[in-house]
Amino acid sequence: MAAWKNFSIWRGRLPHWRAENVTYYVTFRHKRSLEDSERTALVSRLLKCDGRKLDYAILCVLPEKTEMVFTVMDAASGGKYELSDAVEKAKAKAGKDIIKKSKERWPPFYFESYDRIIRDDEEYEQTWTLILDGAAEAGMCDDPSEYEHLHVKGAP
Repeated sequence: MAAWKNFSIWRGRLPHWRAENVTYYVTFRHKRSLEDSERTALVSRLLKCDGRKLDYAILCVLPEKTEMVFTVMDAASGGKYELSDAVEKAKAKAGKDIIKKSKERWPPFYFESYDRIIRDDEEYEQTWTLILDGAAEAGMCDDPSEYEHLHVKGAP
């Protein structure tokens, strides 16, 4: 395992590893299957962070789960943004949008996200490919490029 700069671990229900200049895989499950408009709302909120706080390589929102690979960008103050702040705020805003329309009491996402540091190029390529193929495997489309809730910046 490579030595990571400013490595730290904190724990909610799951352990969360943080380091500088690494690529993360993040996923979270949905409490119920999301409808098309709800997936659109979630993608939109998550992409508001793209280029500002997070630099997405790939992002896919499926009915049952959301998966993404990204790096964390530098903050204007000189430090790094905290990935959970960006992801959890986007989830909270999308949840409010969904609650407003559905009249549900709670957002349809579980609170905590699972995240991990991608350790090498091979793991990056495997993870990226699994996310890309996820929509087709879930029966959402025949060709991943046709799936509207998939955001891809480029191949690994």
